[in-house]
Amino acid sequence: MSQYGEHLRLTIFGQSHAPAIGMTLEGLPAGEAIDMEALQAFLKRRAPGQNAWSTPRKEADAPEFLSGLVENVTCGAPLTAIIRNTNTRSGDYANLAVVPRPGHADYTAQVKYGGHQDYAGGGAFSGRLTAPLCIAGGICLQLLEKRGITVISRIASIGTVEDTTPLTVSTAGKPFPAADDAAGAAMQAAIAAAKAEGDSVGGVVECAVLGLPAGLGGPLFDGMEGRIASIVFGIPAVKGIEFGIGFEAARLRGSENNDPFTVENGQIRTVTNHCGGILGGITDGMPLTFRAAFKPTPSIAKEQRSVNLHTLTPEALRVVGRHDPCIVPRAVPCVEAAAAIAVYDALLGGI
Repeated sequence: MSQYGEHLRLTIFGQSHAPAIGMTLEGLPAGEAIDMEALQAFLKRRAPGQNAWSTPRKEADAPEFLSGLVENVTCGAPLTAIIRNTNTRSGDYANLAVVPRPGHADYTAQVKYGGHQDYAGGGAFSGRLTAPLCIAGGICLQLLEKRGITVISRIASIGTVEDTTPLTVSTAGKPFPAADDAAGAAMQAAIAAAKAEGDSVGGVVECAVLGLPAGLGGPLFDGMEGRIASIVFGIPAVKGIEFGIGFEAARLRGSENNDPFTVENGQIRTVTNHCGGILGGITDGMPLTFRAAFKPTPSIAKEQRSVNLHTLTPEALRVVGRHDPCIVPRAVPCVEAAAAIAVYDALLGGI
């Protein structure tokens, strides 16, 4: 079962081509007003079929709330919402029951569920399931903002194209969520080139949580890195995560990596933020920063080598249907949603 959280309990359900997908969020305090227009605007950032770097599948992604709200205010009951799937083409996936896509969960799902899995659109393994994740995350973002905590993100790289501009402000209002527009244009060109060749490309999303108090999280398994990583890896196609300068720290000496302490306006701060705002699993009052790596979309138009699961013989596969040449732009709000849920869950546990 797809569940996350300790104090805030999130359950995500449905399949890519099922009548609906949805989520249940338990543990929300009663009396919290939810801005539905802001939530829909957040969901639109992830919705498909809006531009050249997205799948042409069009879905409104308008949530229907079944419980947990009274006049858009939380009432203390579990909050359940669904999004109806209205533009499915399951016939595009008929051959995948026998010939699995390289790089996708078709084969492992076959092993796990004995051939009874829903393979249409990737079933329960589809990126489509990030839509209900964004319902929960969009709500948590609003609740965090009431506490003076904001979550911002951007595309740090697409393929080999990097955006070296520091992440300091939200990119939510941009058509393409890069900090530097020139780098963003180069990224779009890289996506277009891969698409023209029937291929795909991956990239990295950078995220920062601003305004967090010091003292959130705990040692060992209660650490904020583990809490965030657990839910971020629930986003399909995530293959890696690093906090602060991450793997770069392994190349440094302690004198270079350590963040010296200082006092600013009567508060303890650090001169640098190599640790990404977390020490010993606990927030230190600096921005909490991390980067998530996304693999290229495995469903590509190029012919690939696979096998026939019935005959156990080699078979060439050409994937048809509608797929993103790069999922990274639509993944940006998903990363924000995941971070917001993890942080709000930890905040509900107290400091």
